[in-house]
Amino acid sequence: MVQIGYTMMTEQAGPRALVDHVVGAEKAGFDFSVTSDHYFPWLEEQGHAPYAWSVLGAAAQATERIPLMTYVTCPSLRYHPAVVAQKAATMQLLSQGRFRLGLGSGENLNEHVVGAGWPAAHVRLEMLEEAVEIIRALFRGENVNHHGAHFDVENAKLWDLPGDEGLDLPGIGIAVSGPRSCELAGRLGDLVIATEAKAELVESFDRHGGTGKPRVGQLPVCFDTDRDAAVARAHDQFRWFAGGWKVNSELPGPAGFAGATQFVRPEDVAETIPCGSKVEDFVEAVRPYAEAGFTEVALVQIGGDQQEPYLEWAEKELLPALREL
Repeated sequence: MVQIGYTMMTEQAGPRALVDHVVGAEKAGFDFSVTSDHYFPWLEEQGHAPYAWSVLGAAAQATERIPLMTYVTCPSLRYHPAVVAQKAATMQLLSQGRFRLGLGSGENLNEHVVGAGWPAAHVRLEMLEEAVEIIRALFRGENVNHHGAHFDVENAKLWDLPGDEGLDLPGIGIAVSGPRSCELAGRLGDLVIATEAKAELVESFDRHGGTGKPRVGQLPVCFDTDRDAAVARAHDQFRWFAGGWKVNSELPGPAGFAGATQFVRPEDVAETIPCGSKVEDFVEAVRPYAEAGFTEVALVQIGGDQQEPYLEWAEKELLPALREL
């Protein structure tokens, strides 16, 4: 059975609302939750970008059961990997073992703010690999001195580790979009993360050591009893999704996403994002992930002010239908 998750989409709601939403998701019966980690929204219409790690800490205290996960954090420019390791270990303690650390090579949209430039894709993957090695060493409780191709670490050690309280270390997930990232994820990750239902990503992950490990996908949806309103909202706030990862990772800000998507029509968005209230449309949108071998799918309800009706509907209709998938 594919586990169904809830996404705290930090680009479309403020921090207190996000915590309320994940509390509602736990009550509705979602199997897990994930959190985006952005400095900017993709589009100005979304209107938010609070600090994800503060939201996660509050969510850990406000919930009891639901697992938490970054989807995803870039541990190379905006955050140094030594700091990411400390944040992740602390989150595992706060959540009492419910946290997973999702990592990726980043997006220019968020990482440009520190003024370090935007490296080429192959360099970003090199940085991600080195960052994972540093994080793993700190998780093991080592005193880390590291002088690598991209990072320096001077006499770093984590003083609060999950093992101190009998908890497992956070699982590390790695986001993939092609062969090189799949190789990295299979070799160094505890799970794989993807936003496209492509069987070749899962197969490549398995070939490089990922067999038997969780595979987590993500799917935007737009519930509304008025389908036209749902389509309009999806177009207004999620038309950027049509660009694909190779484009989306390079654009520097909301204005760039607005320009790149100016010719995307509402009907184009509705072809890729289930809109309305027909449960079967949402089930059929999840099905390709199950068929591609994903074990978990995190749904994103579009519209920060539309979470409560979605959660009520999901509890009564959507989740029971998806359990049969």
